[in-house]
Amino acid sequence: MHRFAAALAGVCLAAAGTTAVVLAGPATAAPACSVGYRVNQWQTGFTAEITVTNGATALSSWTLTWHYAGSQSVTSAWNATVRQAGTAVTAESLPYNASLPAGGTVSFGLQGTSTGPDPTDFALNGVACGDTTTPPATTTSVTPTTTTSTPAPAGCAAAAVCDDFEQQTGSAPAGRWTVGAANCQGTGTVTVDTAVAHSGFRSVKVAGGGGYCNHAFFGTSVPGSGVLYGRFWVRHTTALPTGHVTFLALRDSADGGRDLRAGGQNQALQWNRESDDATLPAQSPAGVAQSVPLPTGTWSCFEFAIDGAAGQLRTWLGSAAVPGLVVDGVPTPDVDQQWLARAWHPAVTDFRLGWESYGGDADTLWFDDVALGSARIGC
Repeated sequence: MHRFAAALAGVCLAAAGTTAVVLAGPATAAPACSVGYRVNQWQTGFTAEITVTNGATALSSWTLTWHYAGSQSVTSAWNATVRQAGTAVTAESLPYNASLPAGGTVSFGLQGTSTGPDPTDFALNGVACGDTTTPPATTTSVTPTTTTSTPAPAGCAAAAVCDDFEQQTGSAPAGRWTVGAANCQGTGTVTVDTAVAHSGFRSVKVAGGGGYCNHAFFGTSVPGSGVLYGRFWVRHTTALPTGHVTFLALRDSADGGRDLRAGGQNQALQWNRESDDATLPAQSPAGVAQSVPLPTGTWSCFEFAIDGAAGQLRTWLGSAAVPGLVVDGVPTPDVDQQWLARAWHPAVTDFRLGWESYGGDADTLWFDDVALGSARIGC
């Protein structure tokens, strides 16, 4: 468990921009295509949502090509099969979106590392957008690399981190994800599961044992600075216990590197600060009543927003705000007075999902469709 990640250390998230490429063609011929290229980028990577509008000729299949002028490298894609050879990129249709009528549109997305200028030399089926002639074929000595395509992760294609784990091929999450357990190693495990999933065919399963050393997490660095929004789907087998447990942790560089943690206590969801053990809500009957349990045996959508500059925190479960899991700067008796006993302006640098028990409580959890970004992602 600790969409923790970038899971997820401080990098700058650039504002999303859109590059529309429509090259002028002869008055007597319709352009081959137009392309919208909407990119979210940060210091070490980017996502792009690409929309292709066809010209006057219906297509039974399509291939879009372009070149990157920077050092961008595609690592994953959805709704198309994407290959890259050096700076040249090729995106090919899939069976379910191959047919592209005259004037029709199709969209796909990709994620990559590094950054650079947006591409401008798009060509559809070998014809440059705005052109009507087929350019000569070119060859390259670079061995192409193929990115396996899967449907877009549920509802988060524009987020800085958007992962449904369908690209995972090993027994444990890899790539952007790091698996580990702090301080001591016990029986807790993190594996890629092909039997249980919220979407697609894969999720990440965390088997967390009772006792502190049996914790286990997978995580990534956090993209960007400013307000951080997170969204992930979680399913677990055992109701939240009376004792304190954690399933989400974020390292807070403004609090001596101690963790900001989400989990449960007194059978309801709570946030906890590792540095002073403050809880949100306060663990009084009135405070706990302002929180909610985490249902078992079903998928639940957990969302959060952390505004470090303002010292604010918000939480949603199943798209509904949880009133006891809000820090808005205005003290609420039996809810956040302990939390606001000192100034709090978090600067989180990573995102980890998993299980940590401070007593003897064990649980098995699955995580899927993880997303992190600078705006609310939603369920």
